Amino acid sequence: MFAAIDTRNWDELTEFFHPEMVYERPGYEPFVGRDRIMRFYREERVIADGRHTLDGAIAEEERAAAWGRIDAVRNDGEPVTLGFADVYLFEDGAIKVRRSHFFVPAV
Repeated sequence: MFAAIDTRNWDELTEFFHPEMVYERPGYEPFVGRDRIMRFYREERVIADGRHTLDGAIAEEERAAAWGRIDAVRNDGEPVTLGFADVYLFEDGAIKVRRSHFFVPAV
């Protein structure tokens, strides 16, 4: 999935997502439905270019987690590197729920 995001291969990315997927991402209302999530990636995402590096992942039955970092350039040209962790729930072999967490100063 991250390779498809990094190469902006939207056709391939779509295949990972359940039609009724919910994506929870800090700073946004939950994205509901594969079409809405794909609109975010195609039109709204603030990252112009980036590369994800996974440090680890674990899966059991219908749930999984992955963590790592992204080295990216924002749409305004600003470089950014930050850690992330995702949790997933699967249904019918596709991601049904994804929740992203980003490691940024907050408290």
